[in-house]
Amino acid sequence: DPKADSTRLMLHSKAQTTVLHLAAERGAVEDIEIEEVMLTGFRNVRCVESGGPEPGVGCAGRGIITAINFLEENGAYQDLDFVSYDVLR
Repeated sequence: DPKADSTRLMLHSKAQTTVLHLAAERGAVEDIEIEEVMLTGFRNVRCVESGGPEPGVGCAGRGIITAINFLEENGAYQDLDFVSYDVLR
C-alpha cells in the first residue's frame, strides 16, 4: 500500500514506519529490529506495514516477500491465532 495506512485504524490513527522504508534508510533489512516495525494496536493486535516502491516504480511483490521473510526470520508469526494481509493489486 503506497500510503501504508492499512493498520492506521488499529493503531488509533498513528502512522507506522514500514519495513522497507527502515531497511532502505539503514541499508539492509538485517539492520532493523522487529520491535521497530511491529506495533501493538487495538485489543493487542500486532500490526506491521511492509511498504513498497513508489507507484509505477519497481515490483511491489519483491517488497512483500522481503517483509514476510523478515517477519518469519524474527519470529513474528509465533503465538498468533490469525494473520491477515491487505494487499493492493
